[in-house]
Amino acid sequence: MSAGSDWRISSFSGGSNACVELARTAEAAAVRDSKHRDGGLLRFSPYAFDALLVRVKK
Repeated sequence: MSAGSDWRISSFSGGSNACVELARTAEAAAVRDSKHRDGGLLRFSPYAFDALLVRVKK
């Protein structure tokens, strides 16, 4: 994911930027800390990210 990616912030942040952001394309998904956007990020394949979401929702 690049700096120009379409990052979306969680609706649970309440506009305070104290949450996580997600960028998703057909090739990958990435998650980063909204307070430290220039820091690291977690990158997932589409399959791995979908599996993560299934497990988190359980």
